[in-house]
Amino acid sequence: MATHMHSSIALDRSGAEAPANVPPRGAKIADDKAMLRAAAEMARDLAAHNPAIYWGDLIASVVIGYGALIVAVMAQGWAIGLTAGLISALALYRAVSFIHEISHMKPGNVPGFRIGWNLLVGIPLMVPSFMYEDVHVHHHARTKYGTVEDPEYLPLALMKPWTLPMFVLVAVLAPVGLLIRYGILAPLSLVVPGLRKFVVERYSGLVINPAYRRRMPEGRFRTEWLAMETGASIWAIAVIAMVVTGVISLKALAIILAVVAVTTVTNQIRTLVAHLWENEGEPMTVTAQYLDSVNVPPPALLPALWAPVGLRYHALHHLLPSVPYHNLAAAHRRLIATLEADSPYHKGNYKSLPWLVGKIARSTMVVR
Repeated sequence: MATHMHSSIALDRSGAEAPANVPPRGAKIADDKAMLRAAAEMARDLAAHNPAIYWGDLIASVVIGYGALIVAVMAQGWAIGLTAGLISALALYRAVSFIHEISHMKPGNVPGFRIGWNLLVGIPLMVPSFMYEDVHVHHHARTKYGTVEDPEYLPLALMKPWTLPMFVLVAVLAPVGLLIRYGILAPLSLVVPGLRKFVVERYSGLVINPAYRRRMPEGRFRTEWLAMETGASIWAIAVIAMVVTGVISLKALAIILAVVAVTTVTNQIRTLVAHLWENEGEPMTVTAQYLDSVNVPPPALLPALWAPVGLRYHALHHLLPSVPYHNLAAAHRRLIATLEADSPYHKGNYKSLPWLVGKIARSTMVVR
């Protein structure tokens, strides 16, 4: 899952140009048939979604997230408020992360989950599922991954060093940006000529590629989009109105925005280490895509917090996009046990977030 709407800050891609006459990194890596065959077998065996796990996980995350948020807003002491705010941010981050699962679900996988998630999480936090549906699929397209047509890819490891902190810090503005998008731009786009197309193209997707332009929705998806957008817009306008009239204090709004900002920054840091970001823009083999992606499996414990709902197995997910999050750990264990020691699969597993951040940061400092 990428963090924010289309960024208005175009990150410097000048350092990402491939040297003359040197084949793109992805073109040098042939597909490993043994790994792909083993992964395909796992997909058949572990593809079933468990509704009880989805609903139980989501409801627990929502109850903890909103409950702790209320405590943070009402707390008298800073220690209780800070602790409650952090718990709320992590729980709501887990709840929001289900948007990634929804983007891969087929109708009927988990009955009612999409609408339930939107009512409980998507609309209240102003990230309805249409912002990821029909967007994330391009990140998994065989010929689009890592190219300029991928909404969730930037060659960050090949850019200038300053792009990494900018990439993370821009996520701080996401909560305010979402409030403006739904509370101001959405209603204005109904009456201002040309604004609607601009809002849909640039501010209706959770993407990181500034060059990506979203297409206008069509058919049934357009109807669903409008319903979700209307709900989020009404909620955003209500929040603004309650702040203006004093129903919600500025202090309470600031606490809420700060908690949501922690979730967006946490996800942006996770996004930073979801890939190695070393592709120069050419199509890649599936194995190359896997090796450009990252797993942070057990025994590490912290990834369960900063990469929840299966996101710690991001590289594996690129091999098995149809496998639900609750089965990825089992698939990983089986592949580790099945594949030979020299299999590319073992090269996609890393120990920690700091090590990955350091690796990418060092790569940006290489003179090209």
